[in-house]
Amino acid sequence: MKVAAVQRILGRVAAVVTLLLIRATCADVLPDDRADLFYSKYSGGGMDITGDSVAVNKKFTENIAAQLNYFVDHVSGASIDVLSQASQIRDERIQKSAALEFVHDKTTYTASYTSSIERDYRSHTASIALKQDMFGDLTTLSLAFANTVDKVGENNGTAFVPVIDWLGHAQSRSYDIDWSQILTKNLIAGVNFNVITDNGYLANPYRAVRFLRAPPNLAAGYQLGSQMYPDTRTSTAIQGEAKYFLPYRAAVTGSFRYFRDTWSIVGKTFELDYTHPIKNIWILEGRFRYYTQNHADFYSDLFDYAGQYRFEARDQDLAAQENYTIGAKATYAFLPNGWKIFKRATVTFDASRITFHYLDFRNIKYYGLPQYQPGTEPLYQFNATVYQVYMSIFF
Repeated sequence: MKVAAVQRILGRVAAVVTLLLIRATCADVLPDDRADLFYSKYSGGGMDITGDSVAVNKKFTENIAAQLNYFVDHVSGASIDVLSQASQIRDERIQKSAALEFVHDKTTYTASYTSSIERDYRSHTASIALKQDMFGDLTTLSLAFANTVDKVGENNGTAFVPVIDWLGHAQSRSYDIDWSQILTKNLIAGVNFNVITDNGYLANPYRAVRFLRAPPNLAAGYQLGSQMYPDTRTSTAIQGEAKYFLPYRAAVTGSFRYFRDTWSIVGKTFELDYTHPIKNIWILEGRFRYYTQNHADFYSDLFDYAGQYRFEARDQDLAAQENYTIGAKATYAFLPNGWKIFKRATVTFDASRITFHYLDFRNIKYYGLPQYQPGTEPLYQFNATVYQVYMSIFF
């Protein structure tokens, strides 16, 4: 499975969960002081990832606030493409982030820094953002820029006795423009445009290509070789979203995201969400998400021979695929009216079930059975479950 991708997602969720819950109700006012405790667990595709986080938001004045976040996740297991090299993963990642916000009139300025450390990976991100409310607070325009520098290594020892060889560096720059508009008293719409440029060492050192031993003789079996990636990549994505508030306080949200990059990957995401509050105690949410993409132009599940092309990859992240996500979330206010120094407190339970279907990535666990020659194994698919629990205390 997509270990790095899942880790990034869980880390981002833990880091921004405070902002996501508050910003929906406060356009140009700094959020209340609060503390969050977060736990997540991912299981699927041979991987188990658990994460723990604590986040604190502190407002010093009516114009200045700061957020701190500490996140740790633990990874164990091995995805199917990593198993092709008989490699097991056991690692810990520590992510620290800090953000400072300043509000002046209708403008919010944000600066943040994130550091993520693993045994074989180092990542540092600095970002700035600006949010401007306009036209009687009916329109919000946001601009953001982030610069990430990574150091990529490979563990050539064992999970318990690591020997790290550092392979290179990568840099990523992200540019975001977000436009949100209140169209009617019941309808809000928004558009987000994102461009990311990557350069440097972009391959995953734990994944390998496979090629025939003696082409075109399938019976001779296959060998493994190193992946060769381009050292640049530019991706562009645009997303549109609309939220409609129903008469009984519930809301329906629909979104579509289109992604395209210079590796010829085109991805499309459709998502539908429903939110239903019950009194001032519960908020219930349900969602469905569908994602599809084609493969990268240098991807193949099985090459004819070693070095067939200048760039070669057999990373399942670059394969043609589609996946479905069904999720539910419940937020319970166990201190709806506050208590002593606490204004209120909530606890949230979130569960998702994801089904992955790969369209040109095969399950090599079946290789060696009499009925399967290289390139004829069944297509790979698996289910994953994600649980998240977090508690928020406002004071």
